[in-house]
Amino acid sequence: RIRHFNDSFSHDANSLCCDADVLPSQPRIVGLVERRIRSGWSMIQRRRRQRTRRPAGLIQRVRTAVPRGQVYCVASPPLNREKPMKLKKHTTSIVALGLGSFLGLVMTPPAAAQALDPATRFVEVAGGYRFVPDITYLRAGGIDLKLDLYQARGSDPTPTLIYIHGGGWTNGSKESSALTFLPYLEMGWSVVNVEYRMADVAHAPAAVEDCRCALRWVYRNAERYNFDLDRIVVTGNSAGGHLALTTGMVTAEAGLDRQCPGDRNRAWSTGTTSMDELKVAAIINWYGITDVVGLMHGPPGSSGNFTEAWLGSRSDRADVAARVSPLTYVRTGLPPILTIHGGADPIVPYDHAVRLHQALEGAGVPNQLVTISEGGHGGFSRDDSVRIYETIREFLRQHQVL
Repeated sequence: RIRHFNDSFSHDANSLCCDADVLPSQPRIVGLVERRIRSGWSMIQRRRRQRTRRPAGLIQRVRTAVPRGQVYCVASPPLNREKPMKLKKHTTSIVALGLGSFLGLVMTPPAAAQALDPATRFVEVAGGYRFVPDITYLRAGGIDLKLDLYQARGSDPTPTLIYIHGGGWTNGSKESSALTFLPYLEMGWSVVNVEYRMADVAHAPAAVEDCRCALRWVYRNAERYNFDLDRIVVTGNSAGGHLALTTGMVTAEAGLDRQCPGDRNRAWSTGTTSMDELKVAAIINWYGITDVVGLMHGPPGSSGNFTEAWLGSRSDRADVAARVSPLTYVRTGLPPILTIHGGADPIVPYDHAVRLHQALEGAGVPNQLVTISEGGHGGFSRDDSVRIYETIREFLRQHQVL
């Protein structure tokens, strides 16, 4: 989130700032910053109902080395005045990126009050990671499937989060969700951010196969990137929540990871051989689909349309739907599962979370259901988000992952 504030401008002007003291030394996050700046700029213009030239070329200015301790601000012109966008400079040490609000989500209010200022916390987190983008973890259907790695610096194995984006199996991208896992970066975890095949490229069960292969990639590259294989957590939201569940719950006998056997080298970077059974330490499921069969036969709606697109028109689609449903794989011995779901979710019915919780309870699997009573399909309030992240931390601590 870009910080919007009034400084030396007129009362109806806004500005968007980038800290020159941080960004030039962190070139790999410049692309992320550019996207957030453009998003914030668009929001300002929508609110003011005025079209103004967007900050083209801003990223090049951010990349340029500037005197330390300065902040570059993109200033929008005052209302009802047609002037080109201009770049203003203010000598201040404050980072205008509001990333501290993300990092603070995992803290209780008293702790947040005593925390380091957002600038210092941002620098500590950003400086503590090596970012390796677009690593090919699988080639399937003639497509190179990529993941991004945020590797915690240091020599000791670190807890590792596998993050899977949502989008109804039909849209979304790993890049669009990059800010979602900031709380885990603040905790010093490594993060593997995964892309997978969408419905317009390959129907079910392709996405499930891809995410299982991403887990196999983590196993095969544990030594190289210091992944702690005993502390792998997989998470995602919506369709990503579904894929997080299947990644951690599917059995080897289901045959959904045959595309990436651990004993076979490929032309791309698969890592060393590993025939270990694929396991995770915990699953954090954000309002994910648990019964694909139910969605297939459910009433029409956006979730039904996504399901139809993903399953396609094959004659055995009902069997495939059961094969990719997390409820199919409930059994004793599964890793702990935490589910977060809105009680008023209009896309993935709340019943999916309840039925999974009841099935896991019946099988004796450690699990917890966090219900946001008036919550929809994500978009929870700040207070709810704080409570959720506090619960996630306690859940992981309770099960010896933290």
